[in-house]
Amino acid sequence: MNTRNDGMTGWLPVVGLVLLLTLAACAPKQETVTFWAMGREGEVVTELLPEFERIHPGTKVVVQQLPWTAAHEKLLTAFAGDATPDVAQLGNTWIPEMSALGALEPLAPRIAASSVIAQTDYFPGIWDTNVIDGTVFGVPWYVDTRLLFYRKDLLAQAGFNAPPRNWDEWRRMLIAIKTQVGAQRYAVLLPVNEFEPLLVLGLQQAAPLLREGGRWGNFRSVDFRNALGFYHEMFEQGWAPAMANNQIANLYTEFGRGYFSFYISGPWNIGEFKRRLPPEQQNSWITAPMPGPQGPGASTAGGSSLVLFKASKHKQQAWALVEYLSSPAVQERFHALTGNLPPRRSVWATPALSEDVYAQAFRAQLELAKPSPKVPEWERIANEMQLIAAQVVHGKLSVDEAVQELDARVDGMLEKRRWMLLHTVAKP
Repeated sequence: MNTRNDGMTGWLPVVGLVLLLTLAACAPKQETVTFWAMGREGEVVTELLPEFERIHPGTKVVVQQLPWTAAHEKLLTAFAGDATPDVAQLGNTWIPEMSALGALEPLAPRIAASSVIAQTDYFPGIWDTNVIDGTVFGVPWYVDTRLLFYRKDLLAQAGFNAPPRNWDEWRRMLIAIKTQVGAQRYAVLLPVNEFEPLLVLGLQQAAPLLREGGRWGNFRSVDFRNALGFYHEMFEQGWAPAMANNQIANLYTEFGRGYFSFYISGPWNIGEFKRRLPPEQQNSWITAPMPGPQGPGASTAGGSSLVLFKASKHKQQAWALVEYLSSPAVQERFHALTGNLPPRRSVWATPALSEDVYAQAFRAQLELAKPSPKVPEWERIANEMQLIAAQVVHGKLSVDEAVQELDARVDGMLEKRRWMLLHTVAKP
């Protein structure tokens, strides 16, 4: 045995350790970005992330999928516990609340420096849902708006070969269809447990739904009275049944048999009508932008946006994820996976959308989309609007009584907001 020790053997482990530490120091640092996403989008977005992680080898994205029913409370609890994610999908109507809490990162500097996100490529009303008091807090991810689904064959039988462009034309069509279908059928379906149809009519008016910066209700305005009056007229004249949507056994079957001819709904129903109506009826229906008081009318600016949380320790990587998900190519793929409508005009030039006859009305409607009032209390206000409108439909309140009652309830909801704004302004 050779027991010779030349003095080098004992250094080998040390040299190896130094080499490993040097290599570790040179390796890219792994950053983990947490992303909270809701509903179907939370499932689908995981299919888009391998490419992002390939482009950004030092970044790992962990997605937490939340059901919509629990997401709002989860976000508030996370903020209270200083446990917010880096990036989240927020419904557009939640952005005012989260920004008021100081939870969100302002994005204007990042957007200005971005080569991916161009504000001019976004539908203006959708973009505006992310702007609170002049500060942008989110980037639209997908959009939603409401418009008319209608039976073009029944409309033609009533003597009309094009959809209504204004309220007067719509009235004439509703009268003609109701006359044609008789007492047991209707011209339009406006479920009384949905606030969206009345909200659309209200957004079409010049006067805002809230006044003085969202401090008070403005439902006693002449404009909203007109909107509620037209809504009530549809029931009073027998054009619409005084029914909730859960009183209709099958919406698609009833649409197919002509129980109603017009229906105000969103983009998800394109796929539902294609799947649920029989092949022989696929050419009997189409979509159209909402008619307004004088011409093509505004509608809701819904959907979800991507936000960064102020407490994030990985803002650079989180913003890179927002840019990636906002790029036109990824938006196109996201639409293919979900059917969600993209917020960028450039993506609408792709064949999947430009050649879809049902989607084109949404493209036109999105140019006229308007945000709901940007106050944290809005969802509660919208619920009260629906409840009071239902009382009008059922004859328990007149239009005049309803708008007074609605303003009284809304003013009570906004009392804390007025106090906070007053004291914020009063600070030196």
